[in-house]
Amino acid sequence: MMRAARDAVSGRRKGPALLAVTILTSMDAPELRRVGIAGTPARRAVELAKLAKSAGLDGVVASGTEALAIRRECGPKFLIVVPGVRPASVELNDQARVTTPSQAIQAGADYLVVGRPITGARDPRAAARAIAKEIAGTPRAPAARL
Repeated sequence: MMRAARDAVSGRRKGPALLAVTILTSMDAPELRRVGIAGTPARRAVELAKLAKSAGLDGVVASGTEALAIRRECGPKFLIVVPGVRPASVELNDQARVTTPSQAIQAGADYLVVGRPITGARDPRAAARAIAKEIAGTPRAPAARL
């Protein structure tokens, strides 16, 4: 399936980036076991990322808790999109494996997905600005960008 997607966009001058989803950030180890997936979310996410890379995809959607390990295994050009990002002061809601914006950036995330911390905020604009400020002040860890 992943190779078919890659084949479908190859030959275009500038096709879309193809991303695979690893493990949903709302799933923890017990939840994975309930659906028949053995091992830790971190181990499975890295293995799925390596599979996506070998299929020719551009990157993955993965928890920030796995971003550093994925970066180390898949290299600096492999895109990592991190959902489930929560500022330290915000509730987790249904998310099990989260990082703060700065933690995700330090782990090597290329893009962050921040939903409810902004849309559910009393002042969404202020919430978005605070997150942008946190991101802007976060240096990437040298190990994260190999």
